Amino acid sequence: MAGCAPGTAPGPPAPSGSGGGAASSPLRWEFEHIADSGAPLSDVAALAEDDVWAVAPEGDGGPGAHLLHHDGERWRREPLPGALGAGPHPPRLEEIGTEELWLRPSGATDGPASWARWDGDRWSAVPVPPPVPSRDLGADASLVGDLHALGPDDVWALGPDRTALHFDGVRWTSTRLPYDASDLAVAGPDDVWAVGSRSTGPGTELGYGERYAQPASMHWDGTSWRAVETPPARFAEPVPPEPSAGLSRVLVLDDGEVRAYGTNTFNHGEVDPEPQDEYIRLRREGSRWVEQEPAPGQCAWRTPVGQEDRGLFLDGNWYLTDDGRCVKIGRDRLPVSTGAREESRQSLWLREIHRVPGTDEWLGAGHVQVNQSGDPFRAPVVVRLRREG
Repeated sequence: MAGCAPGTAPGPPAPSGSGGGAASSPLRWEFEHIADSGAPLSDVAALAEDDVWAVAPEGDGGPGAHLLHHDGERWRREPLPGALGAGPHPPRLEEIGTEELWLRPSGATDGPASWARWDGDRWSAVPVPPPVPSRDLGADASLVGDLHALGPDDVWALGPDRTALHFDGVRWTSTRLPYDASDLAVAGPDDVWAVGSRSTGPGTELGYGERYAQPASMHWDGTSWRAVETPPARFAEPVPPEPSAGLSRVLVLDDGEVRAYGTNTFNHGEVDPEPQDEYIRLRREGSRWVEQEPAPGQCAWRTPVGQEDRGLFLDGNWYLTDDGRCVKIGRDRLPVSTGAREESRQSLWLREIHRVPGTDEWLGAGHVQVNQSGDPFRAPVVVRLRREG
């Protein structure tokens, strides 16, 4: 699994006694490619070392996009495949198992939605999920949210209004979810998890007409989706205004363990003193959810975006090793030939990271933010993980 990995992210101070400093880092992001567009690269995916693709928006805030393709020797600019169709937003790359990549719209399209697949040789059309009736989207309800796949004949995605979509290699079907969902993960055939929030049931009524949204989880067993009992969240009295708790991320580790992540928050700025937001960290143990063991330092509140046999990649370019060390991933600085001065402040922001199939190589896509007097700028980059020592 892999996901978004912003270069920095706001959060609470490290818990007392947790060792807030990072361990000495053996990991470093080095530049694989520095693009000439001003807009951050929004996605990267690979079928092999000599078959890597990235999505590059045409310019800062402008419509349209193109692709970058690495053939093992050099990066080349490629147009979006005709099978994808036109759209105002950069498309999303999806790794569908280990033998296909899919391109799909990331927002509303100018006409009927189109998807495309890359099989290592050419781009071709992919069947598109049928529109799902939606209160908010009306007739144009073909937008698809989070997508995960075991392979081209077992693809799951979130649709609008509590729907889950499944592609079996021939056609799409939709099923109803018990609650609102924000993320899903495929553990295996007929073993899929979704997480989000619920507005009914235990813990949602505060007693004076106000609702308190609660974390929710759901499971597909091959026949139907069912609600799974999930620990409620609640602030200590006095409860702050407009409280709301939910899960935003679910993932399945390589050993089969299911984990879920979320927050318990409220409408800030209305009371003083304010409590801190609470970070929900759950793991599946047998038939129930239990709290995860807290990670040290800055890793305590960050969410995993990738896994390998040595540890977990976390958002904000952090890494939690299998032996429990919290490591900040280092980064290279842009060369002065890009316009970055030696005294400039630079930060790396990654939109996506992915492993190159069949290797222990990792690639990321995003940008370097360069802050310098009179001439700040963003440099779109593809980065590769370097291991030192």
